[in-house]
Amino acid sequence: MSARSTAGQVIRCKAAVAWEAGRALTIEEVEVAPPQAMEVRLKILFTSLCHTDVYFWEAKGQTPVFPRIFGHEAGGVVESLGEGVTDLKPGDHVLPVFTGECGDCRHCKSEESNMCDLLRINTDRGVMLSDGKTRFSINGKPIYHFVGTSTFSEYTVVHVGCVAKVNPAAPLDKIFVLSCGISTGLGAILNVAKPTKGSTVAIFGLGAVGLAAAEGARIAGASRIIGVDLNPNRFEEAKKFGCNEFVNPKDYDKPVQEVLAEMTNGGVDRSVECTGNINAMISAFECVHDGWGVAVLVGVPNKDDAFKTHPVNFLNERTLKGTFFGNYKPRSDLPSVVEKYMNKELELEKFITHEVAFSDINKAFDYMLAGEGIRCLIRMDT
Repeated sequence: MSARSTAGQVIRCKAAVAWEAGRALTIEEVEVAPPQAMEVRLKILFTSLCHTDVYFWEAKGQTPVFPRIFGHEAGGVVESLGEGVTDLKPGDHVLPVFTGECGDCRHCKSEESNMCDLLRINTDRGVMLSDGKTRFSINGKPIYHFVGTSTFSEYTVVHVGCVAKVNPAAPLDKIFVLSCGISTGLGAILNVAKPTKGSTVAIFGLGAVGLAAAEGARIAGASRIIGVDLNPNRFEEAKKFGCNEFVNPKDYDKPVQEVLAEMTNGGVDRSVECTGNINAMISAFECVHDGWGVAVLVGVPNKDDAFKTHPVNFLNERTLKGTFFGNYKPRSDLPSVVEKYMNKELELEKFITHEVAFSDINKAFDYMLAGEGIRCLIRMDT
């Protein structure tokens, strides 16, 4: 379909629809309505499965919204534009992002924040902001959106503020991973923890986000990058991302923060927590060195968790920070992260460990549920 023939029209295409919690996705023909004001319709070329998709597909502990099209880590091209969109054109290479940048709110105007008032992540909303309706339907029945992206569809409609225009020379089948977890971990190090060359960094959790944090520590020139994980099977793979020492908390009969303090003459310079486990969060904070240590929380805790540590840990000049999407503003900052890849500073190929055709998307769920690999590339065109 050329942009000329489809702009302003309903597009019929294939999408992987989740009809109910925990049930395998089915490939359906869906109708995708044209973009409305400040919206963009995208042709998705590559996408991937993230733990967040699985969490909301399982619908454990939150309001279930079904039927729904999941997916939020992807790369594609602009097919057509809604009214008022001026900074994109059909054919532009883009990354849709689960959080946005309206450019007008206090957060967007602040150099210190990326938490846009209008477009920050909303996992409960299954409709578009402009009119409260979906752009997906099957035989007139609405199919709900997910975090404003819904990339498990050959075409999707996204608010323009959630679309990052990137270098067309950059391979979309590599840089698509930057639209979620990899940027989150990378930015937690480079934008928030900011380790200096030769410093010591501990990474709690060696999943995709933690490995991206390790990659950031490698780029920053950290001399000791200590991976902390309960699964020793992850250690060998983590060496590719810069980890050069490992700690399994199960191997010790004392708190892991004490183990790390003994290993590093009083504590690490920087730590990043990427699991969401409340005890790991406390350990990540308490393992940093007094006087200058900085701990950064990335993982999302359970809603009833409480962070407990003695206030003297703060008085002794340890710093605790949090981050959302690595403190990157999607539209302003992601293009420069893509350039890090193009300049060979950042390696992305090693994050992509599996590949499936769109028709086999459920295999990506199988890999993730089995804990196999890091990211599974889903090709939409096969």
